[in-house]
Amino acid sequence: MGGRMRAFDWSATALGPPESWPDTLILATGIVLQAATPIAVYWGTDLAILYNDAWGALVGGKHPGAMGRPAREVFPEAWDELGPMFARVLSGEGAVEVQDQRLLLDRAGTPEEVFFTYSLNPVLAPDGTVAGVFNVAQETTARFRAAAGLAASEERFRSFAENSADVLWIADPAGNRLEYLSPAYERVWGDRRELVLDDLGRWAALVHPEDRERAYAAMPRLLAGETLTVEYRIVRPDGGVRHIRDTGFPIRDGEGRLRRIGGVAQDVTAEHVREEALRASEEQFRVFAQAMPSHVWAARPNGQLYWFNEQVYAYSGAAAGTLDGSAWTGIVHPDDRSGVDKAWRLSLATGEDYEAEFRIRRADGAYRWFLTRGKPVRSRDGALTRWVGTCTDIDDRKCVMADLVRFNEALERRIAERTAEHDWVWRNSRDLLVVVGVDGVFRAVNPAWKAILGHDPAEVVGRSFLEFIWPEDRVVTRTALSYAALDEDLTAFENRYRHRDGTPRWISWHTATEGDIVYAYGRDVTAEKERAVALHEAEEALRQSQKLEAIGQLTGGVAHDFNNLLTIIRSSVDFLRRPDLAEARKARYLDAVSETVDRAAKLTGQLLAFARRQALKAEAFDLVAALNGVAEMLDTVTGARIRVVTELPDAPCFVRADRSQFETALVNMAVNARDAMDGEGTLTLRLACGLAKPAIRGHAAAPGPFAAVSLADTGSGIPADVVGRIFEPFFTTKEIGKGTGLGLSQVFGFAKQSGGDVDVISAPGRGSTFTLYLPQVEPAGGEETRTVERDAADGGAGQRVLVVEDNVEVGRFATQILEDLGYETTWAANAGEALALLGPDCAGFDAVFSDVVMPGMNGVELAREIRRRFPSLPVVLTSGYSHVLAQEGDHGFELLHKPYSAGQLSRILRRLPPRQA
Repeated sequence: MGGRMRAFDWSATALGPPESWPDTLILATGIVLQAATPIAVYWGTDLAILYNDAWGALVGGKHPGAMGRPAREVFPEAWDELGPMFARVLSGEGAVEVQDQRLLLDRAGTPEEVFFTYSLNPVLAPDGTVAGVFNVAQETTARFRAAAGLAASEERFRSFAENSADVLWIADPAGNRLEYLSPAYERVWGDRRELVLDDLGRWAALVHPEDRERAYAAMPRLLAGETLTVEYRIVRPDGGVRHIRDTGFPIRDGEGRLRRIGGVAQDVTAEHVREEALRASEEQFRVFAQAMPSHVWAARPNGQLYWFNEQVYAYSGAAAGTLDGSAWTGIVHPDDRSGVDKAWRLSLATGEDYEAEFRIRRADGAYRWFLTRGKPVRSRDGALTRWVGTCTDIDDRKCVMADLVRFNEALERRIAERTAEHDWVWRNSRDLLVVVGVDGVFRAVNPAWKAILGHDPAEVVGRSFLEFIWPEDRVVTRTALSYAALDEDLTAFENRYRHRDGTPRWISWHTATEGDIVYAYGRDVTAEKERAVALHEAEEALRQSQKLEAIGQLTGGVAHDFNNLLTIIRSSVDFLRRPDLAEARKARYLDAVSETVDRAAKLTGQLLAFARRQALKAEAFDLVAALNGVAEMLDTVTGARIRVVTELPDAPCFVRADRSQFETALVNMAVNARDAMDGEGTLTLRLACGLAKPAIRGHAAAPGPFAAVSLADTGSGIPADVVGRIFEPFFTTKEIGKGTGLGLSQVFGFAKQSGGDVDVISAPGRGSTFTLYLPQVEPAGGEETRTVERDAADGGAGQRVLVVEDNVEVGRFATQILEDLGYETTWAANAGEALALLGPDCAGFDAVFSDVVMPGMNGVELAREIRRRFPSLPVVLTSGYSHVLAQEGDHGFELLHKPYSAGQLSRILRRLPPRQA
């Protein structure tokens, strides 16, 4: 650097030529160049840099371009950190010392994270002012990262140790004391506080007295830094004994010096218990096996035989204990040994039972046939522990089998005589005949394959069925073949095979299995399938036609009834517009409009009930009490000439349903029965509980329990061609003007929406019985809770109501009604606008009146969000139709059905509890 400075053109820098440098700068520069440590001097207000070779090595690619340049230009990427430090020194605050400062320095073209420890010392001019900064720097990146890595390593060790199921320990051999015990110690040994990490002697004192000698003998070797494992028992403070497997190992520094001893102590009590149980089981097995008259043997998991009972040695004449290992093969007939070995390899590979037949030499040298069977013995966790087996003498049976062989040879000759007949059937059958292996490879196929599937038999034999099967049927066919291979004969199993022309053919199969061969008979049912598909399509077209007819009847009925209602409303409104209309006539027309709206609302309610889209208010109630009350009402509905008889049980019977809709359904059925009896007869109301629901009109049965409410009449009955349509909307057999055809539709919709059904049994001249099935529930605990209206004057008394309605006409009308009732209203067109108006503190609103069906967030979702944000702010929902309410109920909010009157709206708002401030 000295040579560089002497050759450098300083006149172009802020320092000027060296001849003009002050003595202080020259002296500082000399110190810098003679130092071995990284030193630089920053001179003047620009902090021009002069430095030595060691400092240049620290800045990497910035050297030698940093010489004479201002510090801000040399370190622009780190000046936000370095600048304030230099400013403190230049301002006269004194020296600055920084330890391990993190900097991002661009030393090789890209910024890198480095750490420095450095000092900044003021260099004073003769007048006492700070003329420059003396900088001694040391890069500590490697040391800092090593320290960070050590901390991370210690944290990983601590995390592992704190969560380990084994006891981890660290001891100081020099001080003969424990330094660390993991928390698992308390689970295995007991409370760590009793130990207080004291000397190793106190820890070893917990060892069982019978094991101390062995454990203490290992202590010197362990303290000397030897790795070893020792097993011993400990006695816990509570008196419990645990088996420990303790492995100790040396912990050495980089130079190999022993610093600490570490170890892992495992609780192997359960393992010892299992071994003890295994030893007991082994002893029991030996006693039992010695008492058996047949040959008994045992083998290790690898198949090596290690024990035979006394009968084996007595039979073979071998000395006791000489048949272990592979020596036992010496008493097996030489011709049978390869088969024995093959069977063993198969069982060892699969873990399946071992079975083989071979000859064993008797003590007199004669060989007899034995059937040997072995079974794997497994521990509770499924591990194979040994094989046990028996050998049974089957030599006499073999002789009988030889006689059978001779008999079979004679039988084969007779079979050969029949083979020609079978071959004729094989060649001339019009159905597929197949011989296939359990591996799916065709062994033989008859000539019918050519006629049915277009393939010559020679093209099929030797190939897998997968090459001919329709791709979508491969999995199910493979499964079916597996079942057939297990002697589970297939009957009318159907799949598709690919014809040579690429089209599918449906085949119906029957199978029979012998050994690993499956014999199959297949019939081409493609034409039958196509006829079935055509029939299904025709039936589906008929159903669609019936649906369209039902929709036409429904829409026509709705249009007819609503046109009648609209005619009354339209005519009444026309008369009400006359200025000279008398008050009495005006009142009559207003009553007509109001009554017509009620009838229209009832009509829509019945339609919604049939469509199962009405909002039900389900509650648990006792049917016995409810029907006692309804029976009195039915007397009024049916008239004096119809006698109402009730047959109700004494015990209560609870259901969960909308009580109002339930009573309406009973009234509708009673009115239907009244008309069927022409106003005279007997109507019997019955209740049966705890029943199963039968299959009704093709719907599946259900086990229940269900409550069955029946209404039986003595009327004219229902013709068979009509009974299937009585629940259709607007279907009626009554005269024009005497029924809408929606009464039984309401019963059907209510029953279905409540989880039940309605059944009818009827015959002309023999009356009808309608049975309403409702799911039965357990009685609810506690008293029934009823809402008590708070006492308030009519109107809103200035309360603020947020109206949420997306329909402009309805929204304008609702706000007008509320303002006429004395409320202050604000109208929001959707849920998002409503939440914005409520703001963070509900903006002083006393209640929210919202429609349910709206685009985006619906009314129920809005009400839930308001309840979450403002639990005390009341919400009233209104809807004329909502599948959300029909399927899930009112979600605990007040519900006002459309169409509603001003009085209904006022009453429901006055019933709300006041919002808590």
